[in-house]
Amino acid sequence: MKKIILATGNRHKVSEIKALLKGLPLKILTLEDYPGAVMPEEDRPTFSGNAVKKAEAVARATGEMALADDSGLEVDFLDGRPGVLSARYAGEDQDHEANNCLLLKELLNVPQKERTASFRCAIAVAVPGDQTYLVEESCTGSILQSRRGEGGFGYDPLFYYEPAGATFAEMPAEEKNMVSHRGKALRRTRELLERLLT
Repeated sequence: MKKIILATGNRHKVSEIKALLKGLPLKILTLEDYPGAVMPEEDRPTFSGNAVKKAEAVARATGEMALADDSGLEVDFLDGRPGVLSARYAGEDQDHEANNCLLLKELLNVPQKERTASFRCAIAVAVPGDQTYLVEESCTGSILQSRRGEGGFGYDPLFYYEPAGATFAEMPAEEKNMVSHRGKALRRTRELLERLLT
């Protein structure tokens, strides 16, 4: 059975990715299985650039197929911030809570109709001896004035998805995965992997 290494240290992402790739004839491994594989710095200006860099670094280090994603939140009023800095918006050593606090502070007194935003996701699959494949998806919504919901992670409690009438943190995981940026990108990645495995 072929192996694929998930090039992320984020456990939330690992469980989302594993759930959406379930049933493929692949042994899904993580960086914990390859302690020698070091993730490169995410210094590219785009999600796709970071995803490709991470997938190719892990494929080189392990000799196995590697999957990396880079994703984040782009707020229109903030000219696309936090963007590629989404995970470390409030600083390298800060957490989701600090990032959400900073976002709310930056949008203080901004009317709801001007708080439009998109979650974006780029997924790269690096295949040793072949090439690197790239998939990109997005999901549009808006940023609420305060958090709602206990599920999800990151900016999910602030990201309101109008068709569901709920934030990502209020939606069951299966429902969120049907419409989210990462869910849509992973379904297309699954189709790509099915083709690569035949």
